[in-house]
Amino acid sequence: MFNIEEELKKLPNKPGVYVMRDKQDNIIYVGKAISLKNRVRQYFRKTDKTARIEKMVSLIDHFEYIVVENEAEALILECNLIKKNRPKYNVLLKDDKTYPYIKVDLKSEYPGVYITRRLVNDGSKYFGPYANPGAAKEMIEFIKQKYKIRQCRTLKERTRPCLNYHIDRCLAPCMGYVSKEEYREQINEIVDLLEGKTEKIIKELKSQMKQASENMDYEKAAYIRDKIQAIERVSTKQKVSNISENNIDVIGIAKSDLQVCIEIFFVRGSKMIGREHYFYSELKDMEDKEILSGFIKQYYLDNPNIPNRIMIKEEIEDKTAIEDWLSTILGKKVEIKTPKKGEKLRFVEMAENNAKVTLENKEKDKSEILLELKEVLGLEKLPRKIETFDISNISGEFLVAGMCVLQDGVIKKNLSRRFKIKTVFGQDDPRCMKEVITRRLKHSIENPKGGFGALPEIIFADGGITQIRATKEAIADVQKWANQNKKNITLDIKVFGMVKNDKHQTRALMDENRKELEISENLMNLITRFQDTVHDTAITYHRKLREKAITKSDLDEIEGIGEAKKKLLLKKFGSVGKIKNASIEELMSVKGISKTIAENIKKNL
Repeated sequence: MFNIEEELKKLPNKPGVYVMRDKQDNIIYVGKAISLKNRVRQYFRKTDKTARIEKMVSLIDHFEYIVVENEAEALILECNLIKKNRPKYNVLLKDDKTYPYIKVDLKSEYPGVYITRRLVNDGSKYFGPYANPGAAKEMIEFIKQKYKIRQCRTLKERTRPCLNYHIDRCLAPCMGYVSKEEYREQINEIVDLLEGKTEKIIKELKSQMKQASENMDYEKAAYIRDKIQAIERVSTKQKVSNISENNIDVIGIAKSDLQVCIEIFFVRGSKMIGREHYFYSELKDMEDKEILSGFIKQYYLDNPNIPNRIMIKEEIEDKTAIEDWLSTILGKKVEIKTPKKGEKLRFVEMAENNAKVTLENKEKDKSEILLELKEVLGLEKLPRKIETFDISNISGEFLVAGMCVLQDGVIKKNLSRRFKIKTVFGQDDPRCMKEVITRRLKHSIENPKGGFGALPEIIFADGGITQIRATKEAIADVQKWANQNKKNITLDIKVFGMVKNDKHQTRALMDENRKELEISENLMNLITRFQDTVHDTAITYHRKLREKAITKSDLDEIEGIGEAKKKLLLKKFGSVGKIKNASIEELMSVKGISKTIAENIKKNL
């Protein structure tokens, strides 16, 4: 048995990482320390602790630690363990949205330029993020029009060049029509453009234009002139006044009683190119510097787009270690600054003010939605947790269901769940719905701290009165089961239907008396997204199972049946069983299935 007091005595006075675990051996917190002995002991001593830390400590059953050589090693190990295990009480970067970047794959012999939403340490250069995706697309279109670089994703040898070469949009490196050096000159110019070094580009282009003019190559001179004008227009669009820094990220933080918002501004080449914001719940009692430290470490762990300078409002405890770590990754010095006056301070304050406005707007939207739901649905209190379910199948085959959660007015995709239908055979959506909701409710009653979390206050049935009745039957059956098994619980779960129009779009909510409830356009849009999300969850799982069946089936052993014919057969009939029961004539109705192949199928199945 793990004795915490005895283990505390064994802690070394060395740098390292400590891992806190609960009774189920789940990692609930990961931290680093210059002295493990001093740091870990603090959690178990009677000192002033926040409510959040008190709660965490109450859950600690045992801990472990890893000794390292120095604080820098501890920081890297801490970041990696947090990323891998995502402990409940650490500051975790939420990837609920991503912004586009422009990627230049410099490691390629003939680099391409693309839009991507994934940042990977692959030797490429990334520019962005672009808060407005349209701006990234506009820049890519500009590059495609003004530079003759390849536009194909993979460079393959060809027997003849593609259309882009013939319309003078590509120099056809796939055909060897351009040297690596000449091609790289274009890429270097594009990199300068994306870095904001337009003055350097324009100066070089003007020199080339003058030379072309002197050589009486007026067509080339006109082409270069048009390029200069285009670059000047693009450059003007990016400029933001009163920003004197070169490559910086400015991070602001705002808090409410419910959550924390972090706003990050991106300045590249003295131009503000975009911003991002992230929301964290249950961190309101953490100190700002602790939240900022955790955010910075998680945000830049796998982000190759590291600036020369990060500006925040106050000093963080492990500033030096983080600076050294980021400098090593970037290959040049990275500073974390806390400006006290002047333009830099005003820029940090701008990030803080924007974080505050973003947070206020989000909470305002959420509160208005929740208040409208409370009024429309005739509830006594605000609906904090709503769940919905959707069934997906083809002709009764590969029966699955999806579940999605609307928590405090926000669709929580990370709480989505998937089910295989176990007791229903054939196409019967109401019975499938009843099975899935029964299983879901029992799970929370038997395991309140499990992956499903608390029971919902409301279930939105995906459909009309038939689905409403199936859902209510499931709730009644679970209540009866709970009473028989002496579970001290009363299921007070309201049920409403999400009714669709002829175009399969959500048009209204319906109560159990078939009364349609009038709702605002904002609430309708949210419910439509909620319904679309659960539908995507279910159908994605269904496709996954179907594709798995497609890749491996009894059809693989039949002569004359390849992947293409197999897919066509399964698409037509839905399953191997139905193919087996089909007639020769029905099998021959599938493209590519001759009488000989049809007879072969019947013989083998």
